[in-house]
Amino acid sequence: MLDSLDTRLLALIQQGLPVTARPYLSLAEQLECSESEVLQRLARLQATGLIKRFGVIVKHRRLGYQANAMVVWNIPDPEVQKLGQAMSQSACVNLCYQRPRHGERWPYNLYCMIHGKSREVVLQQLAQLIADCQLQAYPYEVLFSRQCFKQRGALYPLNTRVSSQLIPA
Repeated sequence: MLDSLDTRLLALIQQGLPVTARPYLSLAEQLECSESEVLQRLARLQATGLIKRFGVIVKHRRLGYQANAMVVWNIPDPEVQKLGQAMSQSACVNLCYQRPRHGERWPYNLYCMIHGKSREVVLQQLAQLIADCQLQAYPYEVLFSRQCFKQRGALYPLNTRVSSQLIPA
């Protein structure tokens, strides 16, 4: 159950954290509670699964990274975890995750995102990734982005019933 402070906190974090040295203190000031209360509530909301993950959304195009490629790999299932972990350690890989295959038309099961300032840079980074992780034997495709979609954080069910017994701030 959420109380009114939880609901207000979720509404605030949906907008993104304030860009300050102490974003949780800024949230606490807006909510008229302590910074430690904000941190405790966020930890509880994560522990209960209402908040699945907490991360940063980087607007990479604004930073000059205009070439963005999703590289899709066909990796034997027993090797996916090991190779995915190795790939995710590379400085050029921003995101790495596994997805199910979809028949012969889409045999790919491991995905990684590489951002670069040009296509040439992305392809150089990919070549280095292949060498570093010994991926030469695995089929892959490079899918460059053609369009930038709106990037935003999670939306939370703010209409969840509010507990009649409020947790003190």
